[in-house]
Amino acid sequence: MPRTAVIDLGSNSFRLVVFTAEPGAWWRRTDEIYEPVRIGAGMGEGGALKPKRMDRALRTLDVYAHFCRATGLDPRDVRAVATSAIREASNRDEFVARAQEVAGVEVRVLSREEEARYGYLAAINSTTLSHGAVLDLGGGSLQLVRVDDRLAQESGSWRLGTVRMTEGFLAEGASGKKPLKALRAHVREQLSDAAWLATSGERLVGIGGTVRNLAAAAGHRAGLPSFGVQGFVLEREALAELTADLAAMPVQERGAVPGIKPDRGDVILAGAATLEAVLEAGAFEAIEVTEEGLREGVFFETHLAPADPPLLASVREASVRNLAAQHTRDLGHPEHVAALALQMYDALAAAGAHAGDPQERQLVWAAGLLHDVGYAIDYDDHHKHSRYLILNAGLPGWTPREVALIAQMARYHRKGTPGFGELAPLMGDGDAERLTRGAALLRVAEQLERSRDQLVREARVHVDDGAVRLGLVAGDDPSVARWAAQRHSDLFESAFGRRLEIDPG
Repeated sequence: MPRTAVIDLGSNSFRLVVFTAEPGAWWRRTDEIYEPVRIGAGMGEGGALKPKRMDRALRTLDVYAHFCRATGLDPRDVRAVATSAIREASNRDEFVARAQEVAGVEVRVLSREEEARYGYLAAINSTTLSHGAVLDLGGGSLQLVRVDDRLAQESGSWRLGTVRMTEGFLAEGASGKKPLKALRAHVREQLSDAAWLATSGERLVGIGGTVRNLAAAAGHRAGLPSFGVQGFVLEREALAELTADLAAMPVQERGAVPGIKPDRGDVILAGAATLEAVLEAGAFEAIEVTEEGLREGVFFETHLAPADPPLLASVREASVRNLAAQHTRDLGHPEHVAALALQMYDALAAAGAHAGDPQERQLVWAAGLLHDVGYAIDYDDHHKHSRYLILNAGLPGWTPREVALIAQMARYHRKGTPGFGELAPLMGDGDAERLTRGAALLRVAEQLERSRDQLVREARVHVDDGAVRLGLVAGDDPSVARWAAQRHSDLFESAFGRRLEIDPG
């Protein structure tokens, strides 16, 4: 099965990520090695990479090279890219030559424009961003890209990375109001040449370890359930409160804050203050987080070739189909369950049995396609396994609340009274009813397709005062489907307040 490895030689950390893909069907990250090399530490503006940092970097690359050989990765399928610190080092050529010798592959030093482009590709293929901006905050630099109609329009790169800002303004543990104020002012001044930032729209999507760590910490503080930060929206006020709390702590305690990795504790405050300044400069009220990054951007360029730009047609649909294809050999059954559920959803909306919200309809479709992915673990309790996979595999393009709703609809497609449990803090008004409707439709649709042969082609809905009558259009005798669905009608009746009657046709 085709594999692609991406080695990201970042200013703060080196990371090797392996992606496995079934062309035209699915892809996923299948391995990862991370090392906080900090190759850009102490080099200053236009300075040289320090010998100790270079040695650590080369030792890390030697480990990565051994890993690639041990796992049978063809060097032609390994892409190594270097970013800000290496790009700007006065001894760049010396390091790159040594790195290529150790790694056994070409190391491509990305230009500022290329680095920004890969961040853009990661963000645009993992969110529903159409108009707005993409932020990539690394250890050495900050990239911003203006997006219009999903296409990159303008971009810029500034030496505002977390390591640089820490060394420049918060060295030796400084964290008072004066150095933080100076840091924010410096960021705003540097961004003054990007007049387009303030007119790029209301939506800002962020990538990078600092952004992910701050989102995880803010989610923990808010008491939200944790299954990753994909789609998490970090509000400006929450960021300000988190920044103030981090500033009040000794440096050594910041890495122990839930959500913040220990190796980022010394640079996380500078990252938070830098992000605050960007939000202010662009008049953004929040930043939406994606777990994808530059490495995924490099992968997408390969995986989606020859498309230029390499963009998924629909991120939401692609992420659902990607997860379904990974765990389901034959998609005929889940596709048909989803179709039957949507037939009933649309007909009930037309009859006034519910509002027919288009977003709720998407949730029902997604849950229908994913309701049986738990079979990949085991048949017993596969509805619970489906819930686990949906929550933990991630669904780029969907918010945490939407992912939780999809997971719970799948969880209750067989039996039980729908509820949210520990996911309740994510929910809003009307979500309990949305869950019950979705689970009820999936439960009936699953029973109509109980024989897994698409015998029941259509479920025609007729609504009168006290009942919903389903007329089944089938290729043969649908007695089993009618019997099975009638036995599971209680949740449907609770969801729609009407008795369910199933006719043969």
